[in-house]
Amino acid sequence: MSKPSRLSDTQWAEIEKKNLEGVPVRQLAREYDIAEGQIRRRITAQVKNIKSVANSIVYAQTELEKLPLTAQITAQTLAYKMRSVSSNLASVADLNAATAHRLSALANQQVNLIDDTKPLENMELLKGISALTNMSNESTKAGIELLKVNKEKAFDDTEDKKAMTLDEFYGLTKP
Repeated sequence: MSKPSRLSDTQWAEIEKKNLEGVPVRQLAREYDIAEGQIRRRITAQVKNIKSVANSIVYAQTELEKLPLTAQITAQTLAYKMRSVSSNLASVADLNAATAHRLSALANQQVNLIDDTKPLENMELLKGISALTNMSNESTKAGIELLKVNKEKAFDDTEDKKAMTLDEFYGLTKP
C-alpha cells in the first residue's frame, strides 16, 4: 500500500494544470520538491485523457465550422438529442438494474420458504420464483446491452476519427 501524498489535492490539480500548459515534469518536481516519478505516476494517464478529449473537441468544432450555418444548427440539435437519448437510456438501465436487484431479492426470499426435503411439494411457489427470476433477468438486458456497446466503442487513439452515423451511435451497425 502506498503512503499518502504530502501534497494536497489542490497542489496536484496545480501540477496537472501546469503540465497541461507545457511545464516539464522535471521543473514541477523541483518546484514542489517531489520525485519526477511520483508526478508521472499520478498525472500521466489523466493528462493524456484530457489532451485526447481536447483534441476530439477541437476536431469536432473544426468539422462543425466547415458546415453551412443551418447545417451547424441541425448538427448541434442532433448532438443535443443524442446526448439526451444517451442520458435517458443510461437512466433506464440504472432503474432496470435496481428493478432486477429487487426482483432477485424477492425470488431469494421465496427460495428460503422451500422445504429442502420436499422441494417439489409447492409447485406454485417454484413457479413464482421462476417468474421473478425471469423478470429480473429481463430487466438487466438494457443495461447489459449498453455496457456491451460502450465496451466496443472504447476510445482508441490509433484509429482515425470520423463522424459516427446514428446507426453506429445506437449500436445498430459497427463503425
